[in-house]
Amino acid sequence: MREISKFDSRALEELYNRYSPLLYTVIKKIAPDQGTAEQILLEVFVIIWRKIDKFDFNIGNVYNWLITLARNKAVDTLRRDRSASSTAQFYDDGYEDYFIIPTFLGGMDSLDFKTALSLKPKIEKALSRLTDTQKYVLHLAYYEGYTIDEIADKLNVPIETVRNKVMTALHSLRDYLIKE
Repeated sequence: MREISKFDSRALEELYNRYSPLLYTVIKKIAPDQGTAEQILLEVFVIIWRKIDKFDFNIGNVYNWLITLARNKAVDTLRRDRSASSTAQFYDDGYEDYFIIPTFLGGMDSLDFKTALSLKPKIEKALSRLTDTQKYVLHLAYYEGYTIDEIADKLNVPIETVRNKVMTALHSLRDYLIKE
């Protein structure tokens, strides 16, 4: 990342070679259309090149930053595709900085790819303990990028019900993971 910040194109190429398969998998889960997923992946690396100064070298968690950037860009693309062009917010640098570029709190634990892989079985086990409704609202929020209001409309239930389901699911996940 430091070399990319010096606009070393070989460093960006190395980052692409190392992380593009993983990022593509995340993006494809959110945007299943292959062409759209490939376009989003390219846009993610353009953002990295243009906005490397937004990467917090003090926290320095490349893995988390890249995964979150890819997820944010994929979800934003889905939301824009779903909304009428007249209601989509203008996409400019300010929008990208606020909604696409990840920001993390200073006290956040670092997570690398190896650690993430080692946690996968525990997370899957914790997810399996959630109710179908909890899994579904989390899926709609995380992978399909629906807001609480949009989930309520889609499921034809009150917003508070959706908010409670999401919060209960997140708390249950946390509790299950702490037990593990």
